[in-house]
Amino acid sequence: MEPVSIEQDAQRVFDVLRGGGVAIIYLDVAYAILGRTEDAVRRIYGAKQRSFARPTGIVGCLEIHDALHRLDDHKKDIVRTITVKYGLPLAVVAPFDRDHPFLKNLDPFVLHNANKDGTLNLLLNAGRLRNRIAEMSWEAQLPLVGSSANVSLTGSKFAVEDIEPRVLRIADIVISYGRSKYHNPEGRSSTMIDFRDFSVVREGVCFAQIVTVMKSEFGVDLRERFTSART
Repeated sequence: MEPVSIEQDAQRVFDVLRGGGVAIIYLDVAYAILGRTEDAVRRIYGAKQRSFARPTGIVGCLEIHDALHRLDDHKKDIVRTITVKYGLPLAVVAPFDRDHPFLKNLDPFVLHNANKDGTLNLLLNAGRLRNRIAEMSWEAQLPLVGSSANVSLTGSKFAVEDIEPRVLRIADIVISYGRSKYHNPEGRSSTMIDFRDFSVVREGVCFAQIVTVMKSEFGVDLRERFTSART
């Protein structure tokens, strides 16, 4: 389904989130649920039946990634090559600048919940709607967080009608663009890489392409080991 207006939909979602609400939105990788306040995050975790030991991700774009993630130029070039040159979605886990003014506008509970072992997870290039919402977040200096729109450990959902009713019920706005671009029978979401050591946190969509890009462009062999799931 082609959206009528990415800009209008992004603004509607952002207004709900700015007011402390919860949004479920289309992503190319899978549907996501977003919030920004402690109340919204607690509602999301309750509906998802998710342990607070598993963090949320920051709703990110390249500007937010560049500002927050503490990575050298070589590693940031890898991120840009994957997400911009090749147009692939990628969840980047990396150390971050705890003192950045952007994060001062995030509730301490929510920031603590997004931080795992001194890193933040930012999903990049997950579709035009998600990208625009992330840009609005940066423009307004109002951080947002997100997770997959499903009950924990049930697999990603690629259409609104597949999302469990208990998750749908807490959303103040739902934006459906039909089936996600990268839908798959395994229920996989984004590929997630810890850029501290290039370890694979989650083998997700476009994984084979990402492996090829990192090897051919940078001579990096992804070590296919998995750490605890983040989303």
